[in-house]
Amino acid sequence: MWKLEFDEGYFRIYDSKKLIAGYFDPDYGNLPKDNAEETVSLMLKNHEKIPGGIIMVPLVKFGLFDTDLDTSLTNVEDQVNRVNEHLQKWKRFLSEHDYLRHSIRISHTDQDMLTITFPVRLSKPTPLEEASLLEELSGIMDTLQESALL
Repeated sequence: MWKLEFDEGYFRIYDSKKLIAGYFDPDYGNLPKDNAEETVSLMLKNHEKIPGGIIMVPLVKFGLFDTDLDTSLTNVEDQVNRVNEHLQKWKRFLSEHDYLRHSIRISHTDQDMLTITFPVRLSKPTPLEEASLLEELSGIMDTLQESALL
């Protein structure tokens, strides 16, 4: 159901509709500053194993911060309530899965959306290649989707 595509040091995560569902930034360890790109390229070529990385997925879309917004107080209240319910789901998910360290930012592609980034530890050191990483990340992505968080 999920697909990974490598792009400039990280992996895009696509859903079954070929839409970007998130990003995975592998933990490459301590990279030398002068030739980090070459080192990552070599690690990928050699399918070196990594312990985990960071996942970034959409947290919530507000439906309010559009430059053409012309709405009512009732609609704003409905959107805020919807957002709050969604944030409560996220709070439960993060707590239940022990993802207490996280970061929330404005999406770089949509000013009306927040994204959440959290570290993931893979079940075992995993080779830097799409099939192996996908096998490890699918469980997390499936759980997010089943919890109506994506």
